[in-house]
Amino acid sequence: MDLYFSPLACSMATRIALYEANADASFLEVDPKNKRVLQDNSDFRAINPLGLVPTLRTDDGVVLTENAAILQYVAERFPDAQIAAKPGMERSRLQQWLCFIGTELHKGLFVTLLDPTAPSEAKAYVLQKNLSRLDYVNGHLEGRRFLLDHFSVADAYLFTVLNWTQAIPALDLSKWPAIAAYVQRIKLRPSVQKAAAEEFTLYKAELARHKAA
Repeated sequence: MDLYFSPLACSMATRIALYEANADASFLEVDPKNKRVLQDNSDFRAINPLGLVPTLRTDDGVVLTENAAILQYVAERFPDAQIAAKPGMERSRLQQWLCFIGTELHKGLFVTLLDPTAPSEAKAYVLQKNLSRLDYVNGHLEGRRFLLDHFSVADAYLFTVLNWTQAIPALDLSKWPAIAAYVQRIKLRPSVQKAAAEEFTLYKAELARHKAA
C-alpha cells in the first residue's frame, strides 16, 4: 500500500500505525505548498483532488482519504497488531475518540493556532473557546495509560496532534499533567520514536527546500 504524507502532519498517525503493525508500505511525500509528490514530481491532486494528507492507496488500488477512516482501515487490515477495537462498545469508543481528535482538537483548536496567516484575534478566540477540550482529555487520562484499555490508532492520532504543541507556546502541556505524562509515555514506543525521528528529519529538509525556492 502507498501512504501519501507530509512531514509532521496528521498523516504521521498512520505511519505510527503501520509501524505498530510491521506493515509493508511505501511512503510518498507530498509538498504541502505545491502539492507535488517528491518521488516523481507528480501532481498529488490527481490522487486526492483536495490535496490533503493522509491519503492511502490500498494493495487493491482503492484510494482512501480522511484520517479516521484510514486509521481504522489499517487497524482492521492488520489485526495481529491489536491497535483496533473489539466489536461493540469498545469500537464505538474508538470511533468516538477519532472523531473528537479530528474535530475538537485537530480542526477546532490546532488548525487556527498553527496558521501563520490567522489574525491574533482569531487565535485568541480559538484558545478561549476550545481549551476546555484539553481539560476534557486531561480528565479522561488521569489514571489511564491510553485512551482505551490498550494502545490503539486513536492514541497514534492523539499523540500526533499533541506533538504540535511544541510549536505553540500558549499550549504549555504542564498545565495538563495527565496529558503531559501521556505524551512522555507514548514517546517511548518504538513505532513513535521511529516515525517522529524520520518525519522531523524530512520536515527540516522541507523547510530548507522552501527557503531556497
